[in-house]
Amino acid sequence: MAKQILILGGGYGGLLTALTARKHLTASEANITIINRFPTHQIITELHRLAGGTIKEQAVALPLQRLLGNKQVNIVVDTIKEIKPDDKKVITTSGAVHTYDALVVALGSETNYFGIPGLEENSMVLKSASDANRIREHVEARLDAYKASGNKADATIVVGGGGLTGVELVGEFADKLPEVCRSKGIDFSDVSIFCVEAGPAILPVFPKVLIERAVESLEKRGVTFLTGVAITEATKNTVSLKSGQTIESNTIIWTGGVKGNPVVGSCGIAEDRGRATVTSTLQSTSHSDVFLAGDCAVVFPEGGERPYPPTAQLAWQMGETVGYNLSVQVKGGAMDKFVPVFSGTLGSLGRKDGIGTIGGNNTQLKGLPASLMKEASNIRYLSHINGLSALAY
Repeated sequence: MAKQILILGGGYGGLLTALTARKHLTASEANITIINRFPTHQIITELHRLAGGTIKEQAVALPLQRLLGNKQVNIVVDTIKEIKPDDKKVITTSGAVHTYDALVVALGSETNYFGIPGLEENSMVLKSASDANRIREHVEARLDAYKASGNKADATIVVGGGGLTGVELVGEFADKLPEVCRSKGIDFSDVSIFCVEAGPAILPVFPKVLIERAVESLEKRGVTFLTGVAITEATKNTVSLKSGQTIESNTIIWTGGVKGNPVVGSCGIAEDRGRATVTSTLQSTSHSDVFLAGDCAVVFPEGGERPYPPTAQLAWQMGETVGYNLSVQVKGGAMDKFVPVFSGTLGSLGRKDGIGTIGGNNTQLKGLPASLMKEASNIRYLSHINGLSALAY
């Protein structure tokens, strides 16, 4: 009888698990079901472009049916409510109960507001295509309001968090908003774009010279960076900073932190601050029939004290390892240990500018070459998941 493999989440880790498992397991050997809260696989690393209005939703939200429909993978659109690993059951918000022989948890992370008063209630996030659409529509509506009333708060954007997501988003705004303002008869110099980072510098994953390059490029295009200062409170139209400064803004976007998915942290598998702990083969340290992929797992390098950072390329590779190891669990053999390969980090600073480090020797890129390399990286991923054809739907 075919084994029941259940995959929770259709992001990088979940999708690559399904594709890889099906390469190694026939339909008679395993029945594979993927449960995702959206009917699409979302390219999270490109959401800033959708929020800025430089690409359409179809470019970042690919129908799972087109990616998996011919792979004999069952697709269920639902939200996970509870995982019961001791009972081998998963319950969704629709009330459905799914049983399994092997479970893959790839539910990603959730936004961490760090208990900052008013932040969750009064800010937007950038975690999905619908979030990106909401941001774009909100910014345009506020600019229309600014033209009508002259209220400076409507022409002020505050992005909290100076990591990749926050910086790529302000880069997109700096590129796209001058054009939007012209179309509305607004002087772009009236628009203020702030990026607030509690740490001493933005983009801490990059070398200092590239950080300086990013700051210089974006400041020239109208972005103001406030580093070494934390947000202490947010209201509907103000952001309070630890320095005592208050910024009046009707557009607050929070990209400043993630935490483990609460469904994972509370389900009874071994965890560390809300993220599941795993073996070298990406199995739960407490339940060998549960595998983890992506941000909801905490993975340490062998002998290392700090876990790997939660990134898309890591989730992609984890999914491939888990997919293969599922086939071993079904058919026998030796499981692969997870050994990630880091190809580099690329950051967009707008449509024709970027920074990056690539290769084992961390070759530095900046400007158009970095921008083109990031585009090539996205195309490579789409090609890998057979997603280029899905763009044409």
